[in-house]
Amino acid sequence: MSADPKIPPEGGPAFADHDHAQCAGNTLARAEAEAARLGARLTPVRKRTLEILLEAHRAMGAYEVLDRLAAEGFGHQPPVAYRALEFLVEHGLAHRVRRLNAFAACMHPGEDHAPVFLICRVCDAVAEADAAPVRGALDQVAAGHGFAVERANLEALGLCPACAARGE
Repeated sequence: MSADPKIPPEGGPAFADHDHAQCAGNTLARAEAEAARLGARLTPVRKRTLEILLEAHRAMGAYEVLDRLAAEGFGHQPPVAYRALEFLVEHGLAHRVRRLNAFAACMHPGEDHAPVFLICRVCDAVAEADAAPVRGALDQVAAGHGFAVERANLEALGLCPACAARGE
């Protein structure tokens, strides 16, 4: 945990009490540095799409992102959002959360990591957590069957602390 209880460890869980503006700002800065390292162009619409994803710790559907982009003058056609989201996913700056058919900003851009998405079934908050132990177990089980896992998308559905405390 970071020294300041209001700031979770780099890109920490959405469920932790923290300074969200600082969290989002730090993650955006790391994403910009990663895009530069990759030689990828973070155009205004791509950057704004990432900022929109960072504004709330939850996954957003492409049309929700498109509505926000359109309201800000970036265009009303679905390819505007889909191209920006595809770019972000392709460059490791966002993840697709399949359970929700949505996208979430990567909280660890530029890091080699195996995330698991903890999805609140009530409020749709999404936390990106380290799934290395789970991934290791999956790889071991697969190897026992002669199978090599190349890609896995790990998602868990449940209740975030706030919804659980409300008895949802």
